[in-house]
Amino acid sequence: MYDSLINVNGNQVPTLEILLLLTIVALLPSLIIMMTSFSRTVIILSFLRNALGIQQTPPNMVLVGISLFLTLFIMDPVIKEINTEAYEPYKNQQITQEEALERAQVPLKEFMLKQTEKSSLNLYMDMADVQLAEDESPEDLSMTVIVPAFMTSELKRAFVAGFLLFIPFLLIDIIVSSTLMSMGMIMLPPAMISLPFKLLLFITVDGWNLLFSTIVKSFR
Repeated sequence: MYDSLINVNGNQVPTLEILLLLTIVALLPSLIIMMTSFSRTVIILSFLRNALGIQQTPPNMVLVGISLFLTLFIMDPVIKEINTEAYEPYKNQQITQEEALERAQVPLKEFMLKQTEKSSLNLYMDMADVQLAEDESPEDLSMTVIVPAFMTSELKRAFVAGFLLFIPFLLIDIIVSSTLMSMGMIMLPPAMISLPFKLLLFITVDGWNLLFSTIVKSFR
């Protein structure tokens, strides 16, 4: 019924480009979660909240907001490289859409491969029955192999960090519980007594600055 071109403000815009743009916008949340530092950051913050024993503080919206802006800070060099190498030349009609997508994948692959464990990458290469030639590098692998390997490594690192966060707060819980038991205060919830000490410990060591700096440095 319509041609493959539609007129927008006097310019001819391919219909396929509009469909691709709408698809990217729809998948953008998934792309942010799967291909950036967002997952590790939000999981670590969730572990911290559980370790402190305050289930609703900070609320989920705050944790997601903090994770999102930390992700933008961590991914800033990658975003700038994509803008310089792919988006700007495509906007200036110097390269095609396909070439722009290929160029945009390069910094993303470099970022993800730096954070991906070799064992995870080999696992998905074996499952996909993919082998690298002698003159090829991991950057030559497709996104369908790199992204799940990256996510597997990210989940592992996030859970390891969560375990390390739990240890000092768990020790406080054990000490408080043992003290209450020795005093015969069995009916008094240990969490009620240990929570102020957990908060005091976290504030004393400047916990937020320490945690955020550690997360950022783990990617740098």
